[in-house]
Amino acid sequence: MTDRDILMRKIATYDFAIVELNLYLDTHPKDLDAHRKLEDYESKSLELRECYEEKYGPIVFRNSPDNRMKWIKNPWPWDLCEGD
Repeated sequence: MTDRDILMRKIATYDFAIVELNLYLDTHPKDLDAHRKLEDYESKSLELRECYEEKYGPIVFRNSPDNRMKWIKNPWPWDLCEGD
């Protein structure tokens, strides 16, 4: 797995936890520990996204107002061979 893949997996992990914590907080809105954890995960996800975008370009097109087409830069996932 490349450094790029590892970084994207970390982002996906935090984003998954953010979604799950939001669902939990729908039914437990007074859980202050969960609110703190959510803020921490959001901060870490943002930090990782900024690092990724600095190294590899935008993750989605809306994150690149200066160059809308920069986000489609190769390689696309289906362009990679298994094991690359």
